[in-house]
Amino acid sequence: MKFSIITLSFILVLIPLFISYKNKIGIEKELFINSLRALLQLSVLGFILGFLFKIKNPLWYIPIVLFMLIYASFIAKKRTQFLFLCAFYSISMSAIIILSIMITLKIISLKPYEFIPVAGMIIGNSLNTYTLTIERLKRELFLQKELIESFIAIGANLKSAYKIMQKEAIKAALIPVNNMLQTIGVVAIPGITTGMLLAGASPLKAVSYQIIIIYMLVSINTFSALFGSYFFIREKNENFN
Repeated sequence: MKFSIITLSFILVLIPLFISYKNKIGIEKELFINSLRALLQLSVLGFILGFLFKIKNPLWYIPIVLFMLIYASFIAKKRTQFLFLCAFYSISMSAIIILSIMITLKIISLKPYEFIPVAGMIIGNSLNTYTLTIERLKRELFLQKELIESFIAIGANLKSAYKIMQKEAIKAALIPVNNMLQTIGVVAIPGITTGMLLAGASPLKAVSYQIIIIYMLVSINTFSALFGSYFFIREKNENFN
């Protein structure tokens, strides 16, 4: 029964594949491969989580989180065609800061069924915002060549021109977060809240957990955009000099 539902749900992937092919958008191959990859990864995850949630020693979290960070950085490098280390530093620093704050404030504990899913959620969102930031910065640098040349012509610091682009990139990368904050609870019904309600939790408790996740996402996305733009601009500035 579950397998047949999964098979039928693949129709939802076939539709955008057909649209991409028909309109010659050129992303049908990537969508198809990534859809199958997601199915495989989630299937494997279902078996692995049973093992991970039995971990007693938090030191085992280090290789698990490190693997997540390396894999996310690899995807970011592939997506943005920019330095692996820039992605790794940006995503790692953002994740470490947010996880440290949440543990220190006892928002989450070091229990595996709390720490590991939250760490994955943080790293995944950090990856998304990082790639959006870098893509926007690359576009700004391409479109604003005249602005950069003007700054150089008047003897201004090149960082001033980069600063303007950094602000625009961060604003653009945070658009999904701002949309989420404006629509959640009105248009978007959070998955965690729905799941907890279906599991029998009280509405207040379900909403409180979702609020924590939302505020966490605001922070992680902001840090990712800030660190990503900083390392990108620093690298470009060093190459220019």
